[in-house]
Amino acid sequence: MSSVFIISAPSGSGKSTLVEKVRKVVPGLEFSVSYTTRQPRGREQNGREYFFVSRETFEQMKQNDEFLEYAEVFGNGYGTAKRFFEQAKQSGHDLLLDIDVQGAAQIKRKLPDAVTIFVLPPDRKTLELRLRNRSLDKEEVIQRRLVTAHREIEKYREYDYILINDRLEESIAALKAILLAERIKRAGTEPVAADNETLAKAESCRLRNIAARVQPIVASFAVAAAPGG
Repeated sequence: MSSVFIISAPSGSGKSTLVEKVRKVVPGLEFSVSYTTRQPRGREQNGREYFFVSRETFEQMKQNDEFLEYAEVFGNGYGTAKRFFEQAKQSGHDLLLDIDVQGAAQIKRKLPDAVTIFVLPPDRKTLELRLRNRSLDKEEVIQRRLVTAHREIEKYREYDYILINDRLEESIAALKAILLAERIKRAGTEPVAADNETLAKAESCRLRNIAARVQPIVASFAVAAAPGG
């Protein structure tokens, strides 16, 4: 039986890097490349980061019911094709979906057993610095992304796991542990001694166990959003 993992994060949180790294160390994990109507940025390649399609093609895919989920973000369409889900089921592999909070909510309604993971930056200041260091966006776009990040972060309670992406290697290890721990639990057998560390690391990222660390992060966005902040 395959599992579906949904990973979401504000733009600039380092989610794409985490996904890229964990795919190299977790076997049997399929990845869904989303479709988008936006233009490629930087060194992005069609079929690697996204499938870049015209608005006409995107709308036709919607009409043909080809998407598992789709959403409008910053004036561009983004969607996850159903075919990736079907391919993962047929191969017996797990499926990892890299999608925003809108898409995550849609998929959770259709697939209530999907495991959800939300990646947070250490604080608002760090996220803003990361967005600026990418040098991909104009100032007005950066500010818009920060406002959107505030709205997205407020949805963190809807996710099963929270991953604070402060130190990359630790975050990769935590994400790997979450994926493997869910497989261990899905197997329905008694965990062996070697599994205990993986299960403990994953459990430390559970919403109920990490909420205290999340509060200051959420507060850093709320303060900045307040008048005079």
